[in-house]
Amino acid sequence: MHTAERLTLTRLPSGVPVETTVHTYEGDEDGPTLYVQAAQHGREVNGTEVLRRLHERLDHDELKGRVIAVPVADPLTFDYVSYTTPEVIDSVNPNMNRVWPGDADGSLHQRIAARLWEYAGEADAIVDLHTGSPDMLTHTVYLEGDEESRALAEAFGTELLLAEAAGDDADTEWSERNFGGKLRVAATREGIPSITPELAHNKQLVEPAVEAGVEGMFGVLEHMGMRDAEGGGDEEEWNGTVARNHLGRVKAADSGLFLVDDDVELGQSVSSGDHLGRLFDPTTYEVLQEVEADRDGVLYSVALESTVTAGQTLVGVALLDVE
Repeated sequence: MHTAERLTLTRLPSGVPVETTVHTYEGDEDGPTLYVQAAQHGREVNGTEVLRRLHERLDHDELKGRVIAVPVADPLTFDYVSYTTPEVIDSVNPNMNRVWPGDADGSLHQRIAARLWEYAGEADAIVDLHTGSPDMLTHTVYLEGDEESRALAEAFGTELLLAEAAGDDADTEWSERNFGGKLRVAATREGIPSITPELAHNKQLVEPAVEAGVEGMFGVLEHMGMRDAEGGGDEEEWNGTVARNHLGRVKAADSGLFLVDDDVELGQSVSSGDHLGRLFDPTTYEVLQEVEADRDGVLYSVALESTVTAGQTLVGVALLDVE
């Protein structure tokens, strides 16, 4: 059985309600509850299309348990095709994915999170679909050390998993950017296994990214025993790469033009000191920075837009050998 509930999340100053739709799929047999949402950042639309296709393909007769799906978690950023809200909308908490589990009496984003937490907080597992930029390798993030979340990430099936260190084990940037308020982190700390798939590309519906998301969702359902595996066999064993620390970023020392070396490819293994590109002053032709890997690991992001500003991330390298 499928139901679609129009839900008021919060209200704008004019009194106009901010609404979204919550889809609930009830199987004929009892089973776990899976909460999945997309477009928490409004420009990340591939996850929304993933949920539409899941809606079309999900066989209710085969479903055991309940799936709760929110295709547009943050209408405020969705309408602006943006990552965060304009200052006039929520100047206190412009990024919704920093305020979980929310506050019913807080800022607009805190209120939206609190409203959705009424559903997510009762789930047995959570999938928070996000979309990386075109210069980022598709991957799935989980909280390091949480074995149930790792198993969920393996079931989703992206080739690269990133284990995110938290709290005292994390880089300083983790606390400075308030990552403890991410849905995945807040939920995992509440005992709910949670993952964040980062499907490649934003602002565009890109077929390989969308299909990877759909296949991933079915993999999660099979892992949770909510759906039989294709062909009636066992769940396929995942055989990818696990790395740590998606904060391993090499940043631009100055503003200029970034030229990536010809042999650099997403997903390749690199060693500390490997040359990856050069940053030039476009007017004097001076080399401002020789861009090198800062650690051994896997290259999961490379800036493709050549005009960069000081402090911008040029490449991201994740550490290998995570247990």
